[in-house]
Amino acid sequence: MTQRMPDAVGTPDTRLIVVRGNSASGKSSVAAGLRERFGRNLAIVGQDNLRRNVLRERDRPGAANIGLIDLTARYALDSGFHVVVEGILYADRYGTMLRNLVRSHRGVSRCYYLDVPYAETVLRHATKGDAEYLAQVTPDDLRDWYREKDLLADPVETVVDAASTLEATVQRILRESGLDRVLPIDR
Repeated sequence: MTQRMPDAVGTPDTRLIVVRGNSASGKSSVAAGLRERFGRNLAIVGQDNLRRNVLRERDRPGAANIGLIDLTARYALDSGFHVVVEGILYADRYGTMLRNLVRSHRGVSRCYYLDVPYAETVLRHATKGDAEYLAQVTPDDLRDWYREKDLLADPVETVVDAASTLEATVQRILRESGLDRVLPIDR
């Protein structure tokens, strides 16, 4: 049986950026930094927001949030937005969806994996300003969720190590995706 390729999405001018990594590796900060530097017309499709806040769903194989992330990213791309999909997005659970999304995208797509050692994720986690979240998510939780180099097989991801500062990572993604040469649209 031949697998049907998902319909083409976005335009040749839209950018799709996937930022993955372990909890507290800096994914949300990178996404926020990209929006801050780029401006309007950049949609952030956050796994945590859709999975935890919208659906209040556990992260498990075949969960509904996988399709919702895909649908949301496709809708934003088809509406002319550049899109950053960010989250832990375990390769075994989200890999097929991410590969299909990247393959379907008509524009420039770039995937990044933030490779941060467990000890550093614990330090970064402790700097979060949400006391309630810090009380709920412990270093033991971080250890349970941690997967070393959980890379997608295809597309090839650019690995960004922990030595890269937030600013350097944001600038690199802007440059490599071409967002640094695209004018934002004031919506």
